[in-house]
Amino acid sequence: MKTRYLFPNRYKMLGWILLVPSLVAGILMILSDQDLFNLEATVFALYDSGIFEPDKAFMLTRNNIADELVAITAIVGGLLAAFSREKDEDEYISQIRLESLLWATYINYGFLLFSVVFIYGTAFFQVLLLNILTLLLIFLIRFNFILYRTKSASYA
Repeated sequence: MKTRYLFPNRYKMLGWILLVPSLVAGILMILSDQDLFNLEATVFALYDSGIFEPDKAFMLTRNNIADELVAITAIVGGLLAAFSREKDEDEYISQIRLESLLWATYINYGFLLFSVVFIYGTAFFQVLLLNILTLLLIFLIRFNFILYRTKSASYA
């Protein structure tokens, strides 16, 4: 079966190599009260905090870019790990992929609805930040679990 929109299989390992350390670094950054990495840089900002302040738009600003780098690495790694072909990509794996994506979407938005109703203030902003990766993570967990279970059953 020809899958047009998946990355080649060789990118799967690269995705895991990028995803796992960036998740560990991200968790450490969230749990730490101080900056773990201080990577100050001057960056271009489309908009820099404040509400409706035109002087804060389209400007250069100093920022610790460690959290942006960790997020970019986690997103790229998650996309490569999740959407690279399997070695033997067939209709059954495509079906598992589709069902896993559907499950991940339902769980992700269920979590988001729960958060909208029960979480407020800056904690809600943190939930939204975590929500960036939950769809990919839920998909990866379910897809790989079903593949593992299927392969284990076929060897038994």
